[in-house]
Amino acid sequence: MKDRYVVDTNVLIAASAADPVNPCDIDATPAEPAIRQMVWNWLSSFQKSESRLVLDLAGKIFGEYGNKLGFNDFGLQMTQYKFDRCEIDQVDVRYDQDGHGILEDAHNKVIHDLADRKIVAASLEAKSECGQSCVAFAGDTDWHEWEEYLIQIDFDIEPVIEEWSRAKYLEKQQRKA
Repeated sequence: MKDRYVVDTNVLIAASAADPVNPCDIDATPAEPAIRQMVWNWLSSFQKSESRLVLDLAGKIFGEYGNKLGFNDFGLQMTQYKFDRCEIDQVDVRYDQDGHGILEDAHNKVIHDLADRKIVAASLEAKSECGQSCVAFAGDTDWHEWEEYLIQIDFDIEPVIEEWSRAKYLEKQQRKA
């Protein structure tokens, strides 16, 4: 486990769907129960660790979590647990008039998913302020598409279910070809 993470919403959704205590009936990727369980295991380990959760001061990342999950869902409960233990780093992210995170133009050319720009911006700011930050993701294969660029700018990503997400990314690329 790294020191701090911006956790992409898809991790919280998949883990909540797989929660052994209170599984929620939501549309989550991946659909396979065993793979979802791997995501739950990662998020449970993250919750128990001293690793910090990075959120933006404007509350847009947490707001996205709340738009996708209910109060009792594991993903939101993990977030509350991190708040209760003061294991949250809140960073300043600038937003445009449409509510999308503002990145440098070079980053915008690569990070085409407008919703993920706030995640990237938060992680960049956390790294600038704290020296380290990583984005954890599960079912969103766009991160693999951007991986080469992100490595070039010394940006850390952690695919929670790497074998699954990389295979899905490659399938997506083959369909495009």
